[in-house]
Amino acid sequence: MRSLKVRFALLLGSTALLVALAAAGVLWSIAAAESTIDRTLAAQRRLELLAELSGRLTQFGLAAIDTVGNPDGQPEALSIARTNVDRALTAVDEALAATILSTDDPLDRTQYAARTRPMSQIRAARVILDRQVSQIERQTEPENRQNAIKGALNGFGAMTGQPLSFLIEAERRTMVLGSEQARELSQRLRLASGLAVLLALGIVIVLYRSVTRPTLARIEAVRKAAGAVGRGELDTRLSVATRDELGLLVANFNRMAARLSRREGRLAADRAALEDTVEARTADLRAANERLEAVDRSRRRFFADVSHELRTPLTVILGECDLASRSTGRSVDFGPVFATIRKRAQRLKLRVEDLLRVARSESGQIELERRAISAVSVLAEAVENAGSDAARRRVALTLDPGDRDVEILADREWLRQVVESLIDNALRHAAGASRVSVALRAAGPPETATITITDDGPGFGEGESDLFERFRRGVRPGETGFGIGLALARWVIEHHDGSIRLGRGEDGRGARVTLTLPVLDLASGYNEGRDTRESAA
Repeated sequence: MRSLKVRFALLLGSTALLVALAAAGVLWSIAAAESTIDRTLAAQRRLELLAELSGRLTQFGLAAIDTVGNPDGQPEALSIARTNVDRALTAVDEALAATILSTDDPLDRTQYAARTRPMSQIRAARVILDRQVSQIERQTEPENRQNAIKGALNGFGAMTGQPLSFLIEAERRTMVLGSEQARELSQRLRLASGLAVLLALGIVIVLYRSVTRPTLARIEAVRKAAGAVGRGELDTRLSVATRDELGLLVANFNRMAARLSRREGRLAADRAALEDTVEARTADLRAANERLEAVDRSRRRFFADVSHELRTPLTVILGECDLASRSTGRSVDFGPVFATIRKRAQRLKLRVEDLLRVARSESGQIELERRAISAVSVLAEAVENAGSDAARRRVALTLDPGDRDVEILADREWLRQVVESLIDNALRHAAGASRVSVALRAAGPPETATITITDDGPGFGEGESDLFERFRRGVRPGETGFGIGLALARWVIEHHDGSIRLGRGEDGRGARVTLTLPVLDLASGYNEGRDTRESAA
């Protein structure tokens, strides 16, 4: 057998044959047991009917004695007894007829047919006794009546006793025979079951040794070989012993292992080449990183140096301008000139201050002095400081404190400078704006303070989504500044555990900057007045 399909078909066919034989044996055993049980039960039923018939005959004899001995008694007693005897005879006849019709054995038919003759004798005895009782009732002498009924009953007993005994003994022998047949059937079934079990075990052992065990052994060999290949032993090969399905599987396995071995060799070579490439690229990236770090250090040093070098001279210039503007006795009025110098110098100072803040934030030199402060007071101070500039630009600057004031844990000066810087951005960059609004709202839970600076100018352009990057300026021409205000604002807000985002006004026009800060939780045990410092690094 070169095919596993044939082997497994043989295995399944043998199993099915064993199951069919077992089922046939069980069905035959059930049928034989049912036949034996039915015959025994039928014999028992007939025996019960014969016992009932014997009782009815006795009652009939007693009713006859009573009728003869007591003429004035109840005449219907003999009629009732006669009817009961006839019914018992009919029941026995029907049982015998049913038994004859249900059996297929000619010998059984003959035996059961022979039992109808005693039944005829008993029925004839009942008729004779009935006639004799009628004749005896016509006699007038009591003594003669008594002697006559005794003789009639003796004859009735002689006519019914022997046939009835014969029938009862025959039915008893039938029951005994049924019991013996049942025991013999049980012994045969036990013997047949034992032989069937031995035969099934023999067939199973033969099929296991010839089909199952060799197949399982070959499958186990394939499993072990697959495990060896999985562990990296790609030189594993199996011998092709047969040309069935497992043989084809083993051949395919060998080809797969050979291909894996070749691919492993190519993969090792590619891995080595890749490692060389990665090492070279890593060296290039490391060198580029070092160059970028050097450029970044130079940029930070440049900002720090420029801010330091320009701050002191500007402070002196502003001081001298203030002294000159307060001097008297001059023939020429230098007030407007000094005012212009002061204005330009003040703007330059603000830019230098921004540069200095950026340099310090990058170097980690800024420390925040956070304490519990009123959000409304900070916003009011920022709006007041920017009020003159807004009035000069003819822009309405308003403060909306909201429904209630909230306390936040923040550095008051830095937060005020952030709000002033955002207001200044709105005044300088919102060309054509007529109003700037600063609003405070509290929401939760968790409770947060939301500060919005809104204008009715042109708003942010599509290319201005990265304005939070340092030194990034807007795309509109003519805008001033270094592009560090929003970057510095984001740094400050994020170090206050908040967030900042850009957007448009409620009607889709203008620009909106939204600051979100956590509200101070007084239940956390915070002690007002106690300063806390948070490093920017």
